[in-house]
Amino acid sequence: MICAEGPGGPRRLDATPGRFAPETTADVVRAAGERKLAAAKKRLDLPRIVVICGSTRFMTEMTEADLRETTAGRIVVRPACDLKSPHELWSGPAEAAALKARLDDLHRAKIRLADEVLVVGDYIGDSTRAEIAYARSLGRPVRFTHPEVDPDA
Repeated sequence: MICAEGPGGPRRLDATPGRFAPETTADVVRAAGERKLAAAKKRLDLPRIVVICGSTRFMTEMTEADLRETTAGRIVVRPACDLKSPHELWSGPAEAAALKARLDDLHRAKIRLADEVLVVGDYIGDSTRAEIAYARSLGRPVRFTHPEVDPDA
């Protein structure tokens, strides 16, 4: 068995150069699901799927990015709830906190679904930084409307 230092410590290398083999059952299941999803997208001849990430303070810019990506022939998924704006669905602190956790999980699912990530805005907060790291851990390309905010640049 060949080992190498990977994200999270030593890991087995698989047959693909530069890629690390899954370690846990959950990793194995997720990797199989990723392969099935990629094969299904190819069979369906789907356009590239782009997920928009960024602070909800940039909702207007996200709408513009959605328009540009859509007219370029891409499927776009993006945040739909701005918890900073008042709404009856998250009027209380407990409701807002619970919804935030569910929306974070949902957005990670959107990242797994997407072929690439587009980060919108000239500010990267903790949530967006975590989304970028997650996308990169999955091997998703990440683009920025403001490349100077790339935490890895």
